[in-house]
Amino acid sequence: MEKLKGSQKKYLREIAHGLKAVVIIGHKGITEPLIQSINESLSAHELIKIKFIDFKEKPQKIAMLETIETMSQCEMIGLTGHVAILFKQNKNPEKRKIKLPEK
Repeated sequence: MEKLKGSQKKYLREIAHGLKAVVIIGHKGITEPLIQSINESLSAHELIKIKFIDFKEKPQKIAMLETIETMSQCEMIGLTGHVAILFKQNKNPEKRKIKLPEK
């Protein structure tokens, strides 16, 4: 997946505003079941929010999100407080739920 442009990220943040967190990251951090849950949620919704419960420091969250991005092949759209927004566009154009604005 090619990197999103700033205007596309802004558009996705606007869409995500009303969403609830579907994945919660607790004290165990990144585990295989967590990655599986993120992948399933991204496949179903393309755009999700995840919430950090036990991690308060921003550098910790950024490092974890970089790992999640690599393992799930998704892109972080934003991080506000303890909530991050992730996006992974469906490979099949017919199954895409979100139409990104042109670059």
